[in-house]
Amino acid sequence: MNRTAPMKQRSVPLSSIMPSEEQSDGFIDLDRLVAAVFRRARLVAAFVVLFIALGAAYLLFATPYYTSMTQILLDENLSKYAEEEPTPVNSQMLDTQIASAVEILKSGELALRVVDKLKLSENDTILNPPRSPVDMVKEWLKTATGLFSGGPDVTEEAARNGRRQKAAAIIQQSLAVERVSRSSVVAVAFRSSDPLLAATIARGYASAYLTDQLNANFEATERASVWLQERLTDLQQRSQAAALEVAHFRAENGLTAARGELMSEQQMADLNSQLIVAQADTASASARYNQYKSIVDQGPENAVKNATISSKEGDNSVIRDLRTRYLTVGKREREVSDNFGADHPQAVSLRAEQEDVARQIYQELQQLTASYKNEYEVAQSREESLRKSIQGIAGKTSDASEQLVQLRELEQKAAALKTLYESYLGRYEQATQQQSFPIAKARVISEAGVPVSPSSPKKTMTLALSAVLGMMVGGAYAAFLEFRERTFRLEGDIRSMLGHRSLGYVPLLGTRMKKKAQLVHAHFGSVKRHDEAVDDTMPFQRLSRIVVDAPRSTFAETFRNAKLACDQMLAGSESRVIAIASALPDEGKSIIAANFAALLAASGKRTLLIDADIRKPGLTQMITPAPRTGLVETLTGEATWPAGIKVDQRTKLAILPAGGASHQRHQSNELLASPAMANLIENARNAFDYVVVDLAALAPVVDAKAFAPLADGILFVVEWGRTPSRLVRDLLNSEPLINSKVLGVILNKTDMNELGKYSDFDGAEKYRHRYGKYYVENSITENTAA
Repeated sequence: MNRTAPMKQRSVPLSSIMPSEEQSDGFIDLDRLVAAVFRRARLVAAFVVLFIALGAAYLLFATPYYTSMTQILLDENLSKYAEEEPTPVNSQMLDTQIASAVEILKSGELALRVVDKLKLSENDTILNPPRSPVDMVKEWLKTATGLFSGGPDVTEEAARNGRRQKAAAIIQQSLAVERVSRSSVVAVAFRSSDPLLAATIARGYASAYLTDQLNANFEATERASVWLQERLTDLQQRSQAAALEVAHFRAENGLTAARGELMSEQQMADLNSQLIVAQADTASASARYNQYKSIVDQGPENAVKNATISSKEGDNSVIRDLRTRYLTVGKREREVSDNFGADHPQAVSLRAEQEDVARQIYQELQQLTASYKNEYEVAQSREESLRKSIQGIAGKTSDASEQLVQLRELEQKAAALKTLYESYLGRYEQATQQQSFPIAKARVISEAGVPVSPSSPKKTMTLALSAVLGMMVGGAYAAFLEFRERTFRLEGDIRSMLGHRSLGYVPLLGTRMKKKAQLVHAHFGSVKRHDEAVDDTMPFQRLSRIVVDAPRSTFAETFRNAKLACDQMLAGSESRVIAIASALPDEGKSIIAANFAALLAASGKRTLLIDADIRKPGLTQMITPAPRTGLVETLTGEATWPAGIKVDQRTKLAILPAGGASHQRHQSNELLASPAMANLIENARNAFDYVVVDLAALAPVVDAKAFAPLADGILFVVEWGRTPSRLVRDLLNSEPLINSKVLGVILNKTDMNELGKYSDFDGAEKYRHRYGKYYVENSITENTAA
């Protein structure tokens, strides 16, 4: 019989038409993300509840602390009556002052003053505050270390000082000082387990700060007054000595002065002023003389044409009148010449008259030139006389220049000492007044009160943070589980990862609690699986008849879909050998094989179920009483195969078990690949319509690979949510023969209540609740519970 012909009728592999994981886009699938959120919502909620419980436990055992606050205003206006001129304050200086005030309040010196004033070194609440468990462990370790190491003897004074320093350090740790927004207010808050003590220390800090400011101002002004007084005495003596030295120097060198200046200096200044005026007059006279001289030098004819004299040049009305007359005569001459000719007597007369006017103009210009020449010479003579006078006076004053320089130095020294003395005298008077009027530039605007409710721990914030932290940890753990998710959950996973058809979901047999225990063991340890123990207690007859006892259940519908796939893909074959395989043990393939064979037998087909998992014969172990002969005895020739067949009287299903107790002595892969196995399958084809073979797991042993050439098709079983997808894909890719014969994949042990959580919002699994009209599930529940 041709066993390869049916394989030619297979459809195109889904891997050739379905996009692979690498072909999908790189964007975030929001549907899957939201589905993952809803799927892990209970886990996250459990973490939130856990952390809220931890937060509540913390609130129950934590020591309540109370915070008392006082506010201090740094006000420069408080001392304006004690200062003649207030110091200008800009924003940068204000920030610096407030920052300095904050550091003073935090300082150890102020803490020691508060300790001394309030006698906190004897306060047990300060020295021995309530401690957390961590602090108690540290203290115990420190004490234990001290027992072995010992310590030096401490005097009473040293012990008292140690308690004082310890109290100051502790109150510094519980003190909070900060600026209120951008104002000039500083808030001082103290935190303690005793509300009254918190208010007392907060008030003590405010009082100590004001006192410190007053003391600091008083001490500063006192030190400044003493120093200024010493400086004033010294400056007064030096200023008087310098003034006397100036007077003596003037008298000895005859350096008389008028209006604060020497006489020679006044004469020199006057002569310089006169010289400047004389130089200006000389320049003006020279300009006029040169102007007229250039006109006269051009000759009578050109001089008349260029005799354009500005009205500013003195009285030149004669030249203007003569030039006007000259132009008028010339105009009449041109008119007569044009009308009567140049030789006309009137034209000749007019030209003669014009020449006479020109001569008069030239004579007038010569007179003006001579006059301006005389003015120029007089100005030059006056300027030269002034220069000689200045040189004479300069010669006299040069002899006294050295004494004058020395006099200026002495005067500058005396003036500087006098100015410095007056400045220090004013500052001394101001410091004396401030010393008698001490005012602190700060005041308390909010008195510290006794708190009525604890400030920490804050119950609402603690519980809210616990909830947020629980949500974050739960979300991180949920994300970790999602990233670890490498199993089959949906039929789409089968198609996209393996490229094969999904034949459907087989519901989980047993309770959901057993499935959850199974998942916990799968994640955190390898122990005996609870569902296997439950299945082992079921008789084989009842386990193999689930598909028959509940024909309208989703359980049976998956096997009908598998039968339909086998009939379609192996059409034309009179007898079909179908292997049931899985990647790992304990995936429920034996139950799948039993129910699939039972469905075929119940439909009227002659069906033989062979337990070929020789190393771990699950079907054989469920048969009661235990068979003595079976597949191994048949292949070794110890018995004939009909002798080992067991028949179910209800479904007429023929079962060939793995064999008796001696089957473990033989090499299972050698038996399955032997000619005897081929003969057995050939005889089974002649006697049955379907031969269903339950094979061993593909990953741990090679038995399935040895039997693969004898099978027409393979139904591959994977466990929902447990079988690694990459393992199955790698196994099938490494075995092309087995991969080519896979008719479909069955998702076994599916938790139908959790299935919809792994689907997209538009996926088919989201709508399985609508399939209930077609299924009757109570029958399968009764059968599994019986």
